Amino acid sequence: MSEGAGIRTTGDLPDDLTASEAGMWQAFRNGSVYDLSSGDFAADDPHGGYPWGPERTVRARIVCWLLLDGPPALAGRVSALKLVGVRISGVLDVSGGQITPYVELTGCRFDEEVRLPEARFTTVRLVDCSVPRLEAARVHTEGDLHLPRCRFPGGVRLTDAHIGTDLLLNQAVVHRDRSGRSIAADGMTVGQDLQAELLESYGELSLRGAQVGVSLSLRGARLANPYARFALNAPQLTVERTLYLTPAGLGGPALSGTTPARGTRVQRFECRGGVRLDDGRFGDAVDLERALFAFTDDQELSLRRVQTPELRFLGDKPQHGKVVLSGARIVNLVDRASSWPDEGNLHMGGFAYENLVPQGPFPLTRRLDWVAAATAEYAPEAYERLAAVLRAAGEDEDAREVLLAKQRRRRETLPPAGKVWGFVQDWTVAYGYRPGRAAVWMAVLWAAGTLAFAHADHPPVSPGGHPAWSPALFTLDLLLPVIDLGQAGQWQLRGGWQWLATVMILLGWVLATTVAAGTTRLLRRS
Repeated sequence: MSEGAGIRTTGDLPDDLTASEAGMWQAFRNGSVYDLSSGDFAADDPHGGYPWGPERTVRARIVCWLLLDGPPALAGRVSALKLVGVRISGVLDVSGGQITPYVELTGCRFDEEVRLPEARFTTVRLVDCSVPRLEAARVHTEGDLHLPRCRFPGGVRLTDAHIGTDLLLNQAVVHRDRSGRSIAADGMTVGQDLQAELLESYGELSLRGAQVGVSLSLRGARLANPYARFALNAPQLTVERTLYLTPAGLGGPALSGTTPARGTRVQRFECRGGVRLDDGRFGDAVDLERALFAFTDDQELSLRRVQTPELRFLGDKPQHGKVVLSGARIVNLVDRASSWPDEGNLHMGGFAYENLVPQGPFPLTRRLDWVAAATAEYAPEAYERLAAVLRAAGEDEDAREVLLAKQRRRRETLPPAGKVWGFVQDWTVAYGYRPGRAAVWMAVLWAAGTLAFAHADHPPVSPGGHPAWSPALFTLDLLLPVIDLGQAGQWQLRGGWQWLATVMILLGWVLATTVAAGTTRLLRRS
């Protein structure tokens, strides 16, 4: 005779087991499925209000006994706990335990919370179960932890959990706990994929400092947290491959994690509450294809200091709140003109990217508006980064237009004298970024001066030894401040002609100065 869970055993079965518990005991030793469902869909719904009586009920302490110190398997069998349509009464608590048997519960109903903190499992699967709360801080599984289609009215805690392979939360419904979190998984480690497709989260989904070995998929998920600042709070998140905040197909036999086939009804990723991914590291990409963000004015999509080879910013434009990319480092920025927020709601200080891959029309004027929207106050780095990327892509003309826009934006910050000089440089040679304009001005002034000075009275300074009078060479000598053509100092002009010559000299210096300044800028950028 042995004793466990406070119940004596005689022979193969413990004393005082109910009929349903005895059946579960035998199924455990045989490694077979123990199914207490009735076959009536409404009656078997673990989330419905249909009562389940004693004939479908087992005590949580008997389940704990089987998991922690269960009987040996029958000859040639492997013991396992496989329950379908079973009600578990009482608190299921295996905290700190070493659970060897395989665990799979489908369509089961728990009366009270499930406690697994610091327990060690091989694989745990709870599928379509009703669980008031799952407390599993620092739980350790060698294989998977599956929680698809489960409902957790009191939230899930997986803080510092270690999942050996996959964590599945597909189609789960999780409500917030007393601290406001729906899923608290700070510091969690997942060996392979974390799939939470079509997840419904009502509270803060917290993944601070979590690490995912392959990809993290929130395809089609709906996150809502009207009670606090963040619906997804995941600073310092590390994902070795891709973070998906994209649509998911509906109505298929399984969630494949691939792009839905044409004609498939899809559900978009929706987030009603702030998103924080600050300091995240993503090995392949952050994908926001068709993502919908609904923020209040004080909420934001924060991607501060994020590092990833590719950011696919292809969602809908947030109508409120901010998008913050300050300090982020991206290789490929894949975006749409219609995805970015309005002026004042975009911040990109220190944002570095190497290539632009627009999806759909994104003309340079709109790209300049994008930069202006991100710089409420003049900041040269945003313009210089865009110009460098365009130049690297062979778009030299567009790069010059961006740098010209930078100078015009800078002019707005200057005192009146500086603004006047800026306007002069802009009108004449466009700050040196359109050098052909200087040649046009020079030709116009030269032609006008030649025509004017052809009618001027021009006595020579010295009666002998002067060159022949040439209005064209005389005008050109006035306009070129450095080169001496031997005309300007040989003739005496009086009255208005003297003033005209002075104006020509000043205009020549203005043109030369602006051309030199623009050339210096171009050489410095190249």
